[in-house]
Amino acid sequence: MEGGGEGEIERVENSKDLQQQSKAFDKLTDRVEDRQLDSTRVQEAMASIAASSEADWNAMRLREKELAAVKINAADVDIIANELELDRKVAERTLREHKGDAVAAIRHLLH
Repeated sequence: MEGGGEGEIERVENSKDLQQQSKAFDKLTDRVEDRQLDSTRVQEAMASIAASSEADWNAMRLREKELAAVKINAADVDIIANELELDRKVAERTLREHKGDAVAAIRHLLH
């Protein structure tokens, strides 16, 4: 009978071992499913970022077109650049942003 008792003990231990392995496997597969869901969310977020980036790019292009259409006086650009010791491009950009108003541009640059 002692031999039969050992076989039963082994089966009980094997059964417990199988249950532990089963639980471990379930945890593993749960994590894989979570990762798959997370990858879908990441893809959706990336698509949203791409759309937002494209909208920002289009807005920037539109703004640059608006600024390019502003008429400015070359003498005002020279005065601002020389007196405030700025690059001509900075002086011109600031003047365009203030719709050609040299006084407003200078005030902005001094603040």
